[in-house]
Amino acid sequence: MGIQSAMFSGVSGLNTNSQAMSVIGNNLANTNTIGFKGSRSVFSDLLSSSVFGSGGLSQVGRGVGLSIVDSIYSQGTFETTSSDTDVAIEGAGFFVLKEPGNDTTYYSRAGAFRFDENGYLVSPEGLHVQGKAFDSVNNDELLPTDPTDIQVTNVGLIPANATSELTFTTNLDENSTPTAGAASIDLTNKSTYNYSASAQIFDSLGESHLITVYWCLVDDVENQWEMAYTIDNDSTTLTQIGGLLDFDEKGLRADADGDGIPDEFTVDIGPISWINGAADSTISLTMDTTQFDSDSIVIGQEQNGYAAGELTNVTINGDGIVVASYSNGRQINISQLVLAKFQNPGGLQLAGANRYIASSEVGTIRVGLPGPELGKLFTNSLEQSNVDMGQEFVKMITTQRGFQANSKIITTVDEMLSELINLKR
Repeated sequence: MGIQSAMFSGVSGLNTNSQAMSVIGNNLANTNTIGFKGSRSVFSDLLSSSVFGSGGLSQVGRGVGLSIVDSIYSQGTFETTSSDTDVAIEGAGFFVLKEPGNDTTYYSRAGAFRFDENGYLVSPEGLHVQGKAFDSVNNDELLPTDPTDIQVTNVGLIPANATSELTFTTNLDENSTPTAGAASIDLTNKSTYNYSASAQIFDSLGESHLITVYWCLVDDVENQWEMAYTIDNDSTTLTQIGGLLDFDEKGLRADADGDGIPDEFTVDIGPISWINGAADSTISLTMDTTQFDSDSIVIGQEQNGYAAGELTNVTINGDGIVVASYSNGRQINISQLVLAKFQNPGGLQLAGANRYIASSEVGTIRVGLPGPELGKLFTNSLEQSNVDMGQEFVKMITTQRGFQANSKIITTVDEMLSELINLKR
């Protein structure tokens, strides 16, 4: 082994420390890059030469090499933002992205999303964010399909929905005085009925109407009530509701079938004809009513109709659900973001623009909804870079010293060679 081998060991040190400095420089350059995960350089020695001495066979190293550049997937801190489509992940998950017209799946921790001109939820580079779509009929259930592009299609008016279900939650005063019954109600004479309550309903065109229900105590001993209703306070539309509302001695609806559960009072009213050309309406009316020794009062009312409405806002909630809000008060679940988790995240390959692609080394890929396993989502937040500037500057000092020491090896070997050449004088 010649003296020049020491020079090449120094060269390997220069090259390796130069690469390490490039990694440090990249980390510091991305200190403010959202979702960025820092890297570290791992060195390994080069052992490839054997020498014979008086003690036997020995091994001499030939320098240093770069073993691997590891990505550090530690959690970054969160920054609060004012954008309703900014999302940060707490946990090991990654957002799933796809480029239009390309089947390659990308993964990212940067949740600075927005909607493009076609209503797609996209990354700043235009990649479509993936999520599971909700059923348009039952808006609380996800469709049993694979994740797909998230798109808000109803950017204009959404159609009206006629009221088909109406529920009154009320208490009727146990001390009420019996009346002549619902058939004898005179809207101008409050003594002909015991209590009334109104609710807003909608026809098929989205026009609102007022339905008023009247209660009449007809049997104080059996606790029986009759009911009638009017539409838009029109006395000519006063219609008696079939069936009696019965209560037991505890003020609860009677339990006729003896199953221990108060009987539900539900009856169809209608068809109701509208003068504006809307389709006739039939409404399933439910009375969730008690008869306690307390003033008659409406505790709550609920109906499923609504007028036409225009899109006012789109947000992402804490469960990762994209919710479209409309001017009629309607909120529609569009999709729920999915996250991906890798058995070996170190196998991810950088693809630029805060993106990764999965190589064969990542192992099993688990794709699912946000939660304890895949990660928790925080809205109006962005995950900051996990680069520690103090640690990077310390690494920079040690790398610089390593580079400086290896350069000294080269200059020293050069001086030794000069001395060797000067022997022949």
